Amino acid sequence: MKRLLLAFGLLAACKSDAPGVGPPPPAPTVVAGPKLAFVAAPAGDVAEVVRAERDRAHAEKKRILVYVGATWCEPCKRFHEAASSGSLDAKLPSIRFVEFDLDRDEDRLKAAGYTSQYIPLFAAPLADGRASGKQIAGSVKGPGAPDEITPRLLSLLAEATGA
Repeated sequence: MKRLLLAFGLLAACKSDAPGVGPPPPAPTVVAGPKLAFVAAPAGDVAEVVRAERDRAHAEKKRILVYVGATWCEPCKRFHEAASSGSLDAKLPSIRFVEFDLDRDEDRLKAAGYTSQYIPLFAAPLADGRASGKQIAGSVKGPGAPDEITPRLLSLLAEATGA
C-alpha cells in the first residue's frame, strides 16, 4: 500500500517539463533555523560553485546537498516553508543546501550532471562539485511533502557518507 501511495505521489510530483513560467529573479540566500541552511547558488560553473560551498560546509562541520526546485513546484514550496519555520532543524541537522532554480539554471546543471525528470531534486555532490548520481527527486503534493521527503533525505545522506 505504501509503495502504491509513493508511486502515485511521485506521479503527481512536479515534472521538469512543466509549462513555462519565466525564470524568476535570483533568490536571496535564505537561512532556515540555526542548523539547516539554503544558500542561493551564484552565477558561474555549477561544479565550481558546489565545490566552493562543499569546502565551506566542511569547514563549518555541515553536510551538503545540491537542491534543485522551481517557484511553481508545490512540494518545493512546502519543503521551503517547513525549513523556514525551523521544523526540520531537528530532523536534518547541520545540512547546507546549495539551491538552484530549474527554470534559470537547467543548462548549467546538466553540464555538471545534475538532472532529473522530477523536482525537487536533492543530490549528493562529488568532491569536484559534479553530481555523484546519488540523489532523490519528486515528492507528493500537499502538506505531507516535507514528511515524505525527510526520511528519503536521511537515507540519501547515509548513502552519500557511506553509512
